[in-house]
Amino acid sequence: MSTPATTTSTTPGTTAAAPEAAPVETHSTRSVLGAHASRLQRVGATLPFDDERHLAAHRWLVDEAWLLDAQAYSDWLALLTEDIHYVMPVRVTTALGAGFDTSPGMAHFDEDWYSLSRRVARFLTEHAWTEDPPSRLRHHLSNVRTFATEDPDHLIVDSATLLFRNRGDVHEGSLVSAGREDLLRRTPEGWKLARRTIMVDDSVMRMQNLAIFL
Repeated sequence: MSTPATTTSTTPGTTAAAPEAAPVETHSTRSVLGAHASRLQRVGATLPFDDERHLAAHRWLVDEAWLLDAQAYSDWLALLTEDIHYVMPVRVTTALGAGFDTSPGMAHFDEDWYSLSRRVARFLTEHAWTEDPPSRLRHHLSNVRTFATEDPDHLIVDSATLLFRNRGDVHEGSLVSAGREDLLRRTPEGWKLARRTIMVDDSVMRMQNLAIFL
């Protein structure tokens, strides 16, 4: 004997309420340090390349890349919001259709504003041995796409970055290729970075350390 299907009663003339959508899970939601990060997501198709919001976001990324190449980390820190979440998950190799390509609970970077500020402060001391002498850096930026969000003062920005890093005179230079998803927020001081997820294209990092930012 079949079991009757469960029905939801409604008052005549009314419509049953739609079930609430499950909150979107991001790498920030899985992190303690990302607990206070914005959950805003992209809405709609990419913005046109001549849209003033796309142009502003592209310029912001180019200016940021210059600061990172110059290792002007104190100036870079001023471009971040207080609720920033900066995360770079560990990539893993999985079978097709496995449904995941990062290692749960593991990240090369999993930072909030305080931890990033401590990293920057260390660069200004005599104990930053991994960057003394400093690396020679070049961030190559491409494939910039921008998306609106439900909040007009926020933009989602996708980009590809290729970092060349060389240090000293003996070792060969290193390359890191990655895709980034950024959340930019409009503030009275200009656009600032509120969230960055870095999806590196290597499952095994081949440079000596990650004492730099992407």
